[in-house]
Amino acid sequence: MIEFETDSRKVKPGQTFVAIKGLTVDGHNYIQSAIDNGAKKIVVEEDVNYDIETLKVDSTKDYIQKEIVSKYADSINELKIIGVTGTNGKTTTCYLTYQMLNKLGIKAAYIGTIGFYYEGFQKELPNTTPEITAIYSMLDQAKENGCTHVVMEVSSQSLEEKRVEGLKFTTCAFTNLTQDHLDFHKSMENYLNAKLKIFNYLIPNGTMIVNNDDPYADKFIKNGFNNITLGYKEGSSILIKEAHFTPINTTINFVDNGKDEIIVTNLTSKFNVYNYLTCYAILKSLGIETSKIKEVTKLVYPPKGRCQIIEANQGFAVVDYAHTPDAVEKVINSFLELKKNRLFTIVGCGGDRDPIKRPIMGDIACRLSDHVIFTNDNPRTEDPKNIMNDITKDLKYNNFEIIFDRKEAIYKGIESMQKDDILLILGKGHEDYQILGHEKVHFDDCEVVNKWKEENE
Repeated sequence: MIEFETDSRKVKPGQTFVAIKGLTVDGHNYIQSAIDNGAKKIVVEEDVNYDIETLKVDSTKDYIQKEIVSKYADSINELKIIGVTGTNGKTTTCYLTYQMLNKLGIKAAYIGTIGFYYEGFQKELPNTTPEITAIYSMLDQAKENGCTHVVMEVSSQSLEEKRVEGLKFTTCAFTNLTQDHLDFHKSMENYLNAKLKIFNYLIPNGTMIVNNDDPYADKFIKNGFNNITLGYKEGSSILIKEAHFTPINTTINFVDNGKDEIIVTNLTSKFNVYNYLTCYAILKSLGIETSKIKEVTKLVYPPKGRCQIIEANQGFAVVDYAHTPDAVEKVINSFLELKKNRLFTIVGCGGDRDPIKRPIMGDIACRLSDHVIFTNDNPRTEDPKNIMNDITKDLKYNNFEIIFDRKEAIYKGIESMQKDDILLILGKGHEDYQILGHEKVHFDDCEVVNKWKEENE
């Protein structure tokens, strides 16, 4: 067990509670709760008076980082840790890698957007890359339960805030870089520089896997590392020749170090070609033979809410997490290649987040779709009408409607379908909630689709 805890609700008897001042929550307000749960010591930035051992420091964030790293990093780094960064594709890439390692008999854990997993264990997480105490606790738990490898998503914000401080990645991967999180980073340059900080944690001569077709690829190819590139671009280590898509699988023809390979995956869409081959490259970097990778490829599937296809009303409903301009464009374009009739899109934008991307996403959805329904994503504390106005105010198209209620929007979308139509339901993917104001209410896009089917088919 890690000695330190920053969440008063998770404090176990004998632990030290470190009071962190966050953007919206101040740990100093929960000291008594931590003591009630058994904290033996508290670390604070303010003068406080509790009948317990107390240490006052200038910065509790700096304190916890230094203490965690000095006490636990050496032990944790006995694990082989694989870090994947990029705007889109992290979850699918990591989850596929996690599944395949375990199918190959290598006990692995996964940490990322959809939770913390290892064999027989699963829990949800509040962030793609949690804060440092939680990360070290999970890594320690994975190790204690026999894991030798951990595959983790590494967000730009976590790199900026040093949440992975002290970790040593044996393999890293860069998926892509497109506009997102500018509410935090303020500019694409800052966003890129945050992503590049992953090199601070990659071991010397470690492997860096790079999507060679991304405009920022050259920034992630550096001397001193074993660089593996993948893409359609000539000269890539893993050169994609062609890919054939169906609604249920993809056949990929590629060249790996001069040898022609063909692999069929249980994924669909062009962007999942990159996700799969990034996973393939990670496994190759760990010394796993191509023949063994092929054997387990047919046994693994994308995570919930990542191009999840549900047959409905004579067509296909597709639930996906795409919530950035680039991801929305890629998903729509991928299914345009598969469509036999019309393509509808349901999408919205989160409140209290980057407003710059809203009109861009609106334009992409309307330009590429036969019809669009704009609806609520997670409005949070922002007025949904303001969000919709940002999305639609400059649109030069009239092939859209606004239905604020997300369930109503999904029902309308399904009911509008005819034979072989495709309905894309974008933005929330695996999430089973909506954030309305400060309240988190249960909501699951897949459940809504299946509920409509129960009522109507």
